[in-house]
Amino acid sequence: GFKRSDVYICNTIKCRPPNNRTPTPTERDNCRGYFDQQIALVNPKYIVCLGATAAQNVLGTTTNISRLRGTVHKFGAIPVVCTFHPSYLLRDETKKKDCWDDMKMLLALMGRPVPGKS
Repeated sequence: GFKRSDVYICNTIKCRPPNNRTPTPTERDNCRGYFDQQIALVNPKYIVCLGATAAQNVLGTTTNISRLRGTVHKFGAIPVVCTFHPSYLLRDETKKKDCWDDMKMLLALMGRPVPGKS
């Protein structure tokens, strides 16, 4: 039910490390100011973190994504929902239900209807 113009997509780091590896703490820290400034300019009503790297960077934690998902967190005053990265869902389809539950939680938080539900 969202139009592309309704959402803003960004990365927590501004360049991907070699061989697509997980960013080091130094690499994350080097990009943090840009990310914080970007969020301040966009001023989103909600943030959705897709995957552990995004969730951990946004929330400043080392907690794994399985423990972060299913709960609404905060980035300042902005509600944050964390869920699995789409590429992970392609590798483990059993997690798709959990991801859908996270999206339904987000929609409820936003006061929006769940698609396909009467």
